[in-house]
Amino acid sequence: MSTEANFIKQLTNPKTKEKAFLELLDRYQKRMYWYIRKIVVTHENADDALQNTFIRIFNKIETFKGNSLLTTWMFRIAHNEAIRLLEKQQKTHLASLDEIQPQYLKDLTQDNYFNGDELNLKFHEVINSKLTNKQRIVFNMKYFDDLSFREIADILEINENTLKSSYYSAVKIIEDEIVEQTNF
Repeated sequence: MSTEANFIKQLTNPKTKEKAFLELLDRYQKRMYWYIRKIVVTHENADDALQNTFIRIFNKIETFKGNSLLTTWMFRIAHNEAIRLLEKQQKTHLASLDEIQPQYLKDLTQDNYFNGDELNLKFHEVINSKLTNKQRIVFNMKYFDDLSFREIADILEINENTLKSSYYSAVKIIEDEIVEQTNF
């Protein structure tokens, strides 16, 4: 039996679930936070979505069928929680996701954790302003989270070739814009 299968067994056993879940938190909390943060932008929203993600994982681990890796299943939950939070905000503020995105750079530069230089800021500006939502999500997952195309396809439930096309289109847009803006 694989290590992951043993871990899942511990997570689904009422006697070992809490201890295993604490280990799961220790292993994945930071990575999930930063994944969610790239979608929802602010620290407060990322914390809310992260908390909801781990609550859902804890409550639904018994439904995990093993058709994918545990991390893929968890990222899918995190992705859905982040999107759910944005949609809730959209309904509350009657704004589209595209209208929320321009706030990204303002939030990013005011963030205590952001210490980027001018080129780094331009990089994020291009990601925010020139990519579609789909391109932005796929690019972030591949570039920042270092997920494989197969993992991204499983998480987003999208064809792998479609993802590759989105990713490479995003890379081309970013390269063109950075070169144009920095006069390299």
